[in-house]
Amino acid sequence: MEDKNFKGHAALFTAYLIFGLNTPVSKTVLADGEMSPLALTFFRFAGAAALFWLASPFVKRERVCRRDIFLLFVASLFGILINQMSFIVGLSMASPIDASVITTTVPILTMMLAAFFLGEPITWKKAGGVLTGAAGALLLIFNGNAVPSSGSANRTGDWLCVLSCTAFALYLTAFKKLILRYGAVTSMKWMFLYATVCSLPFCWRDVVSVPYASLSPDMALRIAFVVVLATFAAYLLIPLGQKSLRPTVVSMYNYLQPLVSSAVAVAAGLDVFGWSKGIASLLVFLGVYLVTQSKSRAQLDAEQKNGKQ
Repeated sequence: MEDKNFKGHAALFTAYLIFGLNTPVSKTVLADGEMSPLALTFFRFAGAAALFWLASPFVKRERVCRRDIFLLFVASLFGILINQMSFIVGLSMASPIDASVITTTVPILTMMLAAFFLGEPITWKKAGGVLTGAAGALLLIFNGNAVPSSGSANRTGDWLCVLSCTAFALYLTAFKKLILRYGAVTSMKWMFLYATVCSLPFCWRDVVSVPYASLSPDMALRIAFVVVLATFAAYLLIPLGQKSLRPTVVSMYNYLQPLVSSAVAVAAGLDVFGWSKGIASLLVFLGVYLVTQSKSRAQLDAEQKNGKQ
């Protein structure tokens, strides 16, 4: 494996490991009702924006042209604002199992959109890898304790989760070339700044309603984990993976989150590691491997060119 590909995989593995840990941590933050989902989401946006701008003097200075300033705004709408806000609101309305199942569509959507925007081929190996990984993630999800639910509110929540997944898949594919032009800090400082400003009208009432004086030190530490690690650090790592790996490969790491959440549950004594979790884990990693081994458009073009010589 090339060095840049290894770094890309390491960056994505770490980022989605943090995302997996973020799920139970965020649930504990929201559990007592002191912090609403919209308030926590705004803290993620604003906190990450502040950290990226504070970090920018310590990295190579990059001049962003006017056109790309606008494109970063649009990328922020899909990759951060719509993705995170629609998911957190959808999750509050839909059942956990509905939301978990819907998130498994991200690699499938990304594979199709990559074919449209980037001309990436949908090979049998790539499609097989995506479906194998999805099978592993679904096996984990349906062996959990969540119960599907129904009703108009739940359907609205489901559709919001679908919107979140579609927005993120669009971000991974339509804006790949934009992300390649700049360093992670440069692109993320603008994107999180835009997300903060755009989310303020929707989140302000929830933000000012938080009882700050009564927040415990433990609660503050959990919020800090969500902001510093699950947002700033994770979104610092994702562009590193985007630079060296294809969008479908990047999206496959989405399947790591249920594995991490399951491992946390086992470690906390809330679940046991049975045969289904072992098989599910193997399916997820096999799926990632198959997608990684599938051929890109550039590789197929090179083979076709060499065949004509």
